[in-house]
Amino acid sequence: MSNPSRRPVRKKKPLPSAQPRRTPNIALRRRLLLSVLGLAFVILTAGVFYRQVIQTEFLQREGYARHVRDAVIPARRGMIMDRNGEPLAVSTPVETITAEPRKLIDYAAAFPALAQALDLDVAFVRDRIETNRDKGFIYLKRRVTLDEARAVRQVVTEHKLQGVGFETEYRRFYPGAEVFAHVIGFTNIEDRGQEGLELVYDSVLKAEPGLQRVILDGRRRTVEQIEQVSAPQPGQDLVLSLDRRLQYLAYRELKAAVTEHKAKGGTLVVLDVASGDVLAMVNQPSFNPNSDRTGHSERRRNRALTDVMEPGSTLKPFVVAAALERNLIRPGTRFSTSPYNIGRNVVRDVHDYGMLDVTGIITKSSNVGSVKIAQMMSYEDLWTLYDRLGFGHPTGVGFPGESRGILRHYSTWRPFEHATHSFGYGLSVTSLQLAQAYLVLAADGIKRPVNLFKQDPLAARSKPREAVRILSPNTTRRLRTMMETVVSEQGTAKQAMVAGYRAAGKTGTAKKSAGKAGYASNRYQSVFAGFVPAKQPRFVMVVMIDEPGAGAYYGGVVAAPVFQKVMEGALRLFNVPPDDPEPSMMLAQHRRGAAAP
Repeated sequence: MSNPSRRPVRKKKPLPSAQPRRTPNIALRRRLLLSVLGLAFVILTAGVFYRQVIQTEFLQREGYARHVRDAVIPARRGMIMDRNGEPLAVSTPVETITAEPRKLIDYAAAFPALAQALDLDVAFVRDRIETNRDKGFIYLKRRVTLDEARAVRQVVTEHKLQGVGFETEYRRFYPGAEVFAHVIGFTNIEDRGQEGLELVYDSVLKAEPGLQRVILDGRRRTVEQIEQVSAPQPGQDLVLSLDRRLQYLAYRELKAAVTEHKAKGGTLVVLDVASGDVLAMVNQPSFNPNSDRTGHSERRRNRALTDVMEPGSTLKPFVVAAALERNLIRPGTRFSTSPYNIGRNVVRDVHDYGMLDVTGIITKSSNVGSVKIAQMMSYEDLWTLYDRLGFGHPTGVGFPGESRGILRHYSTWRPFEHATHSFGYGLSVTSLQLAQAYLVLAADGIKRPVNLFKQDPLAARSKPREAVRILSPNTTRRLRTMMETVVSEQGTAKQAMVAGYRAAGKTGTAKKSAGKAGYASNRYQSVFAGFVPAKQPRFVMVVMIDEPGAGAYYGGVVAAPVFQKVMEGALRLFNVPPDDPEPSMMLAQHRRGAAAP
């Protein structure tokens, strides 16, 4: 009997027999590979042909657009020098920091370090970059210092910045600073003249930058110079008539006087008698054109040319000259100088000097005597001399904003105005106009044009001005001898005496106008005008101190000492030999007369 728990044994199926392996088609694969390579070669060749032949101009334009630039070649602005070639305004190469905001925007973490290196506010740097984030070029800071440029390079290296560039520009520098500021002026950030001679002669001084074609790398750095498109043209240099040494001396003494007398300001002008050259022209207050360019315009005015004053008693020598020319008086002609009535007005002197000769009228600065001499002439006679001296006309020195002064036509004068014009009221002049008038007395009656240049580069564009005779040599020589008495122990300007030289001049103390209220009772302009040596003058100088406030205000006390110090230095600097230290015969006679009981 069979066992039911026993399972039937399954028989294994026989394995199928193995399939035969196929042989690979090498030839087919080779053809396929060659076809692919051939197609790739055709495509590559076609691409090369298309780009090299068909797209040549287009690709060249694109390459130039991305990597070729016309870079500016900076050019130097013309120098300004003194008469001896000493630099007064120079342009020095400096670096300017530029930025490519679309790249630099990714380095915001470096903005604080970059701002610190440039000495700028972080918020300003961040705002400037973010506001221009789509632009490819902006200025971060122009004309930086060497330390700032060095610090920026260090930040670029440490932070691996992209988008910061360096360009070369020129920065204007003024070695004379505030001493020459009013004459030379200054330029703006674009190197264009803004004040003074920098403004007037900008077309002469300005430079024309050149262009060169360069190849830039991916970081916008120049890797190769292709060609020079145009050469840079530097500006033309200017040589002034000013003497640097004398200008410094004049500025120092004027500033000291303004400080000592607590004055509002002052001017000083020195002219060369033989040529009419302006050797020194200084003003107070002043400013530093290297840094202080945003201050009040009051400090930037060249007061010697723009501000007018009533010249006061400095005009009395011209009244005497006009009368001498007409043979109406002689040096010994005598006049009573007691108070003198003209209509409802009274003319008087500081003291009643009684009888004075013409020389004494000059010595003591008598208003009454000057009025009586003027009344010997017509209104037209006096006006004509003033007009020919240049009052009411610009000097033509070519400075911006030069004032014409005020000289009303004689047809509008009244009797008292005729009188006031004889002692320096009722008309206004600049310090340079007054100096040019005194130049006539020093040059034996010849009026010469005043010059700020050894050779004016613009003079060729206009008709040259010529010297003209205003007074006879005999008149001016006699007048200079009379004016020597002013600079003596008996005169009003003994503090203007220069050791070893015969000096001549005239003081002036004029009240300042208070508008419709007339003249201020406590505001004066103290003036001294003169020349040295008196016999054959070499220099003419005018000193004006505006509103001295320390008690003294007379021209012989406030302005004359400045004349003495500056003139002494000028004579030494230019090697002018001392003239006869003995006083002239007329001066000696005057002294003997003053000493007589």
